[in-house]
Amino acid sequence: MTASDEPGWFPIALRLRDARVLVVGGGGIALNKIRLLLAHTARVEVLAPRLDDALATLRDTGAIHHIAAEADPDRLDALLPGCRLVYAATDDRTVNRAVAARADALNIPVCAVDDPTPSSFITPAQIHRGPVRIAISTGGAAPVLARRLRERIEAAMPAGLDGLARFLRDNRTHVVTRCPDIDRRRRVWEAFLDGRGGEAAQRGDTQTARQVLDHLLDGTPVTGEVWLVGAGPGDPDLLTLRALHLMQNADSVLYDQLLPPELLDRVRRDATRVFVGKQRDRHTMPQPDINAELIRRASAGERVLRLKGGDPFIFGRGGEEIEALVEAGIPFQVVPGITAASGCAAYAGIPLTHRDCAQSCLFVTGHARKDGTLDLPWERMAGAGQTIAIYMGVSALPDLCAMLVRHGLPPDWPAAIIERGTRPDQRVLTGTLDTLPTLAHTNGIGSPALILVGEVVHHRVVSPSGEKGSSFSEEKEAKRL
Repeated sequence: MTASDEPGWFPIALRLRDARVLVVGGGGIALNKIRLLLAHTARVEVLAPRLDDALATLRDTGAIHHIAAEADPDRLDALLPGCRLVYAATDDRTVNRAVAARADALNIPVCAVDDPTPSSFITPAQIHRGPVRIAISTGGAAPVLARRLRERIEAAMPAGLDGLARFLRDNRTHVVTRCPDIDRRRRVWEAFLDGRGGEAAQRGDTQTARQVLDHLLDGTPVTGEVWLVGAGPGDPDLLTLRALHLMQNADSVLYDQLLPPELLDRVRRDATRVFVGKQRDRHTMPQPDINAELIRRASAGERVLRLKGGDPFIFGRGGEEIEALVEAGIPFQVVPGITAASGCAAYAGIPLTHRDCAQSCLFVTGHARKDGTLDLPWERMAGAGQTIAIYMGVSALPDLCAMLVRHGLPPDWPAAIIERGTRPDQRVLTGTLDTLPTLAHTNGIGSPALILVGEVVHHRVVSPSGEKGSSFSEEKEAKRL
């Protein structure tokens, strides 16, 4: 192990409220550190002959105290005593090292910015969520790596973590008083954090959080919660941060046929999985039974994830499910997802609206009635200047196209079908109302697939790179307009 590899940097959390911190330097290097210090309510003194405009503004508003002088030994000897920390933050390494040597001789922690050798401390990359602080350090070896790690961790942290931390802090004495036994108190806090109480505190619902906490302290069974989460059209990278957070915290998940395995892999591994797959004319679990299962599990205290492709409120029957939950008195949350029309059209390179030809977009479902008829607003759908996005219409594609022609659209009106949109095996076929049914049949198009009808199909653009967000290079086109 080399000297540079030695784990010699000891991470600590240092109180800086109202503490004197000396920063030597008046430019951008100093500014970055000063902003961080001010966020921690330190009393910042800046030693520099001149300040740049940003620091001058901080001086004029009273945020910092400026000593307009050079960092000579006599000046440093006068200023250093009583400082909690020192930053040597000029653009001159020789000056920075001289400042560091002076502070170190007085046993005052000092950081020479971007120069670990003379420093007695280094500043880690930091994440702030109210009282929660996460610091990441590479011992000064790779600051850019530390920042990249911070970005990844920060993206995974729920936005309401600060509210949760404050709730725990504010109720700590209350729990200690009600529950003096340390082991039982630990179990209460774990049950709170892992259950509905922690979720309520994160979203700022302190009243519900306190009720849950008191129920746990009393030993009263706590009702669970149902989360109706939109998983998007298929690509796991299109999950919202909120959706991913709930997926990783659920006790059980009820999921549909259309969700790919790669997306389900994001669900908490030990969660109970219940397949309620819905396919044309075959439901593994009828909707009333799904509603009953959601209520049963939540009543038993579970955090139940109802995971749906696309968005729960766009042809996802989420409205029916929350009506049943309200009637049963079960708490719930709804997390929207990217609906198939937006996601699939974007990955296929087809704009849903375009000022030259489409000023509106109509979402319809091509799911036929039990008698096989299609009850759709044909007159409205057959108008120009719009895009029609048809969900669940693969089996009825010939009838859909024929009815649109019958109600006024020309047979050569542009149309496209996107199979398994946003996934690596996405396929896009473009044609017309007259040709699309044959193209889809010849190429074996199946569900899930989205149909787009309108002149926007003419504006399709395929990225030559085949990157996500346009159209994958693996797709097979039968025809290009």
